Amino acid sequence: MSKCVIMFKGGVETQEYFSIEMAQTFEARGYDVYWFDLVVSEYSTSLLQAFLEQSFKDKRFTNIIAFTFNFNGIAGEDGLYSNTFSKKNLWDEYHIAVYNMVVDHPLYYHKYLGLRPERYVQISIDKNHIQYMKRFFPEVNASSAFSAKNKSICHDDDYYFLPLGGTGINIHREVYQAGRYIPIRKRPIDVIFTGNYTSIERFDAYLAQMDYDSKMFFKELLKESIKNPNELIEHLVEQKLIKENVAFSQTELKNLMPNLMYVDLSVRFYYRAKTIMQLADSGIKVHTYGAGWKQLECMHPENIIAAGNVDSQTCLDKISQSKISVNVMPWFKNGAHDRIFNSMLNGAVVLSDTSKYLKECFIDKSELFFFELQDIENVGDIVREALSDLDRLQEIADRAYDICIEKHTWKERCHILIDRIESGKF
Repeated sequence: MSKCVIMFKGGVETQEYFSIEMAQTFEARGYDVYWFDLVVSEYSTSLLQAFLEQSFKDKRFTNIIAFTFNFNGIAGEDGLYSNTFSKKNLWDEYHIAVYNMVVDHPLYYHKYLGLRPERYVQISIDKNHIQYMKRFFPEVNASSAFSAKNKSICHDDDYYFLPLGGTGINIHREVYQAGRYIPIRKRPIDVIFTGNYTSIERFDAYLAQMDYDSKMFFKELLKESIKNPNELIEHLVEQKLIKENVAFSQTELKNLMPNLMYVDLSVRFYYRAKTIMQLADSGIKVHTYGAGWKQLECMHPENIIAAGNVDSQTCLDKISQSKISVNVMPWFKNGAHDRIFNSMLNGAVVLSDTSKYLKECFIDKSELFFFELQDIENVGDIVREALSDLDRLQEIADRAYDICIEKHTWKERCHILIDRIESGKF
């Protein structure tokens, strides 16, 4: 008998890409991988139900679990959630544990937490997100097998913390061909950014149904967040309510949190735009791969070479042809973004704003270049200095690669996940 993991395709392209990466490790560890297609959820449910019935009848597997990103498959999808099941959803009907890796701030997903299966574990990519869950949804992971067995130590954040991983398009660095793993000196792109741009005015739609005072409250909160980029948005809103003598209960504060989507999205795109704008206006050409960059207004738009929206594989290919890869964190203050690890694994030197976790993992000017959001005016100088010494840049790229190939691949992340599952820590 063997083990089986149910995984999902047909959702967000990047999350499917992550899943495919992890599936290889699940298979190497003895798991059969069953793919559920979210595009045809009802039909896929009928196929999955037949598969489960036959598997249980044949006693084919010692254990069947599901692994997903961002509530795919546990968000009330047609078929998976139905009154035809005595327990209202397939996961509880067949007593399947679901491990959900949430790659955004939890405030985006309050409405789905009420739909979570009975055997549910939430994995966070930022340790601050774990604190958020423990404060507002303490019941979620408290019912996991690990917490139930280890109540005295379940406060340890690391058990539910797993950062995003990186993907190298040629992990063994065997050859320099077709634009892959070109040495720094031969890379045709000086500076790259992979990610979308959206004008912060577009996020006003999140405020559309609010009254005037509420709109002003969140717009002022955005200004505070821009002015204090090291502060968590959930902390700033609480401080603002206290400062304005607004009485609130824990439940009222919790219910307010989803409205912070407006601030979270606006502030991340504000600093993303400001970073690229600062580089372009400093005379540095930046190649962008992602939607929206042609709409960015700056003094020197000719320095932004916008390729438009591309898939994950293309992003990796272009990073492998770049000397410096720019990252601006999506407000993860104690976590990381896969863009950092992707860049390092594909031989580019990372220029990124900081987080507590990143500072624990990497040394500034030795394995990457850090900048602070409050000192964003310095990014042009950092890039110019870095590009002036390509031998040093190659040394930094090689050191970062050596660290990442050992510690920060999706393969390594999946091994950690499986070890925790199989040891009962989940």
